[in-house]
Amino acid sequence: MSLAVVRSIGTARGWRSEEDAADFEQEIIDQYALAMAAAGLSDAYISHSRTAIFELRSHVNIPLWQVKPADADAFLAGLRRAGLAASTRAGKAGVIAQFFDFAISRYQADINALTGWVIEQPIDEYNRQSGSSLGKVRVPPSDAEVDRLFGGWAASLQDERRFLPAARNYFAASLWRRVGLRITESTKLDLRDWRPDLGTLGKLHVRFGKGSRGRGSKQRLVPAINGADKLMDWWLGDVRHRFGPDWDDPDAPLIPSERFDHELGRTGRASDDVLRRGLVRATERFLPAWSGDLTPHVLRHYCASSLYLAGMDLKALQELLGHQWLSTTTQYIHVSSQHIEDAWAHANKSVEERFEGMA
Repeated sequence: MSLAVVRSIGTARGWRSEEDAADFEQEIIDQYALAMAAAGLSDAYISHSRTAIFELRSHVNIPLWQVKPADADAFLAGLRRAGLAASTRAGKAGVIAQFFDFAISRYQADINALTGWVIEQPIDEYNRQSGSSLGKVRVPPSDAEVDRLFGGWAASLQDERRFLPAARNYFAASLWRRVGLRITESTKLDLRDWRPDLGTLGKLHVRFGKGSRGRGSKQRLVPAINGADKLMDWWLGDVRHRFGPDWDDPDAPLIPSERFDHELGRTGRASDDVLRRGLVRATERFLPAWSGDLTPHVLRHYCASSLYLAGMDLKALQELLGHQWLSTTTQYIHVSSQHIEDAWAHANKSVEERFEGMA
């Protein structure tokens, strides 16, 4: 994607026609695109962002510096009436909010000097798309339910007619449960990404982590905590070599398919869909109350919640999950009402002990 050279708008200047006003508006949008490119965002993300901004501009049919929250209300409501998915509407709202943050931060003075308008953020606390309002709150199952699912799943493996794919699906889901890997992150792991020499338990080198706002892959090292070290020992010691002779090829997939690529001399890579179907079948069999609701991402939420309740602090969880912002990590923490009651009781006990010590 190539970006046109634009004039500096650092100094206010007048204009003689409506075309000058349109050019000024276009310059702000182009400067935003240049800023995104400078931040390392992908061409696809930049193009998507510009499209959303132009959609808003076409809807309101007024200069962007005149857009108010009521205009954004009408625009977002129109997207909903048009049948766009909740995630799509949230994405467009987020892009628009970022653009206006940029325009306000860098060019508010120029806009006011040239137009007499005070630009404001049209995506506010009332129309901002949130996870809860979109029905995206992924409250995970309880510890007892997860133990029931994985306990039954593990016990059934030896009786499976096709042991290898069943064991593979169980292994992948266990990674989501124990260390919170995303499904795509797990399918892109190679054998060389398991580093038992790092740390006390070993670490997984996640080379294809999700980057924020189109920045591409974000790498991180995930320690084999929460029983993941024993899981890796079982997988590599008892199962993985049975998929084919590539068990010692560092470039072979950690989670393979059953197909062997003779040209590459290694197995193929298991797909997201195959692993999802494995979780669906296991859930229907061992935890039917969660059929249709338990997904790989819900298990990621379960991992975050269970580790937090076990005492892991939010900063460590942020690093484990690969989040850029701590606020994102907090959305993954779901605690029971009993946890709140326990915290209240603990706080009261601490106060009582302090007063007793003063007596």
